[in-house]
Amino acid sequence: MSGIDRRLMLSGGLVALTGPALAQNPHAGHAGHAPHQPHRDGQFERLNAPGRVDIPDIHHQQAYTTSPAPMAANPGRWTPRAPLPIPRTEMAWAVGREGRMHLVGGYAEQRVDRPYHHIYDPASNAWITAAEVPRGANHVGVAVSGQRLYAIGGFIEQNRTPHAECFVWGAEGDRWTAIRPLPEACGAIACINVGDRIHAIGGAIGNTFETRKSIDWHLVYDPKDERWTKLAPMPLGRDHVGIVNVNGTIHIIGGRVDSFHTNSVLHHTYDAAADKWTARNHMPTPRSGHGAVLYRGKIFCMGGEGWNRVYGQNEAYDPVADRWEAYAPMLTPRHGMGAVAIGDAIYVAGGGPQMGGGVKSAIHEAFSLA
Repeated sequence: MSGIDRRLMLSGGLVALTGPALAQNPHAGHAGHAPHQPHRDGQFERLNAPGRVDIPDIHHQQAYTTSPAPMAANPGRWTPRAPLPIPRTEMAWAVGREGRMHLVGGYAEQRVDRPYHHIYDPASNAWITAAEVPRGANHVGVAVSGQRLYAIGGFIEQNRTPHAECFVWGAEGDRWTAIRPLPEACGAIACINVGDRIHAIGGAIGNTFETRKSIDWHLVYDPKDERWTKLAPMPLGRDHVGIVNVNGTIHIIGGRVDSFHTNSVLHHTYDAAADKWTARNHMPTPRSGHGAVLYRGKIFCMGGEGWNRVYGQNEAYDPVADRWEAYAPMLTPRHGMGAVAIGDAIYVAGGGPQMGGGVKSAIHEAFSLA
């Protein structure tokens, strides 16, 4: 089967959820843990066994939603949306392109090197299964420049053993084309476009968990001459970071140093004209594998992972005031999911409901201040 118009489409209306369990109370819960929510029956799958399951019991022990940041006057609210066609996690990032969300690679079913490419259309609340990326991997770096979707590196084993291959999609319909590979193999690398160029920052190398190491690399790809160039490295090597472009300034937020035992609150910006990094007010909750998007002029960071923690915090940074605020936490705390802002909402799909990649989810929820 080929061509987006002939591929699987899944759609569904908003899930009707009622009662006090869904009250958008940012202070709900006990001892900092997430408030009780419906289990979203059948929207999860274990990595080591086939078949849909309910949310794992350990989620309720690890889920954490309390933020040290002051609460915003309007905390916003979350709404369930059409679930993913299959439970997925460790895509690491998602991107928006022409009003749709794209998820590439990750863990799915019983493999960690899936080539899957799903597209969500908010207008129809439907998922489309598009052409698979040629090299299946997890923690694939993704970015969009114009109509081109880039897939950069990734891991071919579970959060380790990176590859250097890179691809572009959308230039010639529903197909991928290989481009110049990374100078060195890397996974969990954060990617963003500034103009026509793609910045690839940080990430991790290593073929075993013992040798896995975060890096401070900063590379930029210019499609005009199809060349990678080294720029000023970020101040501390990290992976699983949040990355956002605000008016040409790159923000790198949080992430981990070598493992989720050492999550960071660091927040730096990169000035491309000066090739210089500057420290900004740090993120209130140290975490990695979180979503980061620009929405209504602020950088929203939601979800993430830590040691025996899966975060639901939803914290936003005001670039003008250099200040963080807390907003309504996620209905279902997760990490390693895809998050994008499209129109007047943030869409967060997939991800793991517990520490590590042992369980994947099809959960999809949207946040809005409307």
